[in-house]
Parts: sequence; structure tokens; C-alpha cells
Amino acid sequence: MHGPALSAWLLLTLCGASGAYCLLRARRCTGEERRTAAGEAVMGFGMAAMALPAAVVTPPSWWWAVYAAVFGAAALHALVSVRRGGHHLHHLVGSLAMVYMAWPVQGAAHGTHGSGGGGGSVPLVTAALLMYYVAYVLRSGARLVPVTASVAASMAAPVTASMALPAGGTAPAWAVRPEFTLVCRLSMALAMLAMLVTL
Repeated sequence: MHGPALSAWLLLTLCGASGAYCLLRARRCTGEERRTAAGEAVMGFGMAAMALPAAVVTPPSWWWAVYAAVFGAAALHALVSVRRGGHHLHHLVGSLAMVYMAWPVQGAAHGTHGSGGGGGSVPLVTAALLMYYVAYVLRSGARLVPVTASVAASMAAPVTASMALPAGGTAPAWAVRPEFTLVCRLSMALAMLAMLVTL
């Protein structure tokens, strides 16, 4: 991902913090929620690595293949898991978006790809991903808006029910707050939008 150094550092910080939170959440949860949190941690750390300013580390020309392998495997895992429901379809889209974003980085290293095609047009895949993430951000943001207690309880129930703790564990406050998880997902979706805009 190319862009001003300050923006890159902000994205790196946001994605790294989101990845760390998801990793901590994965250690505190069990079952499907644990698998979901682990997938989100991989996504957060991968996005942080992609946002690393080129002035700090210039990745080797084969680095795109590492992204393609890691997130290609994540996409296959999400594809297999989609039938279980939950957040796996979003993970599938996110993993495929990471593979897609790695291609311009690889092309830039060889001087073969421009940014966004000829004449300033936006490629169809980029446009589709932008629309998906805009819709996701708006939906997630709307879910954070305060609502009546009965509606909030019904929204929180599916998330907190799957946040069962390992035997003998005690939950810190952040591990059982579904809005923290939603803010983490919203942050990564906003970061994905910022990265897609630069393609």
C-alpha cells in the first residue's frame, strides 16, 4: 500500500491494535467465537504489515506471494466454514481483498501496474470491494448507535453466548463486551477502505 507516511503509520497502529485485541479475545473465548477472533487477528496483523511505510522496510519483490499464500489459505478456510454461518463470509471477502491488494504492490515493484487502470478509472473489483466495505462500515456503525435496552440485549445475545470461557477462567470486562468486538471489526473495515482507495 502506498501513501503518505503519516497515514501509513496510523493504519499500521489501528490494524496492529485491532489484531492484538482479536488475539486476546481468541485466548478468552471458545468454539466458533475463538475461531472467528483468530481469523480477525490474522487479518489485523496482515493489514498492519501491508500498511508498513516503504521508508521503514522495502519488502522484497516476492513478498506479494507470501500475502497470496497466507490469505489464500485464509480464504479457503473461510469458504469451508461459511456453511456454519457467523462471520465467515465476511472473512472470505476480506481474505480475497488482501490477495487482490497484494497484486498492485507486486506490480509496482516490477513497474508493470499503474494505480487504478488507465485514464483514472476504478477497476471493477476495486469498485465492488469499496461498495462492500462502505455498506459494512455503515451497517456496523449503525449497530453501535445506542438503542433501547431490549433491542440491545437481543443484539448482544448471539455474541456473548459464544464467548464462553475456558474452564476455570474469569472474564475481564473487555472479553464480554460485544461492542468492543464490533468496534474492532469496524476499525478494520475502515482501514480496508483506506487501503482500497489507494489502489
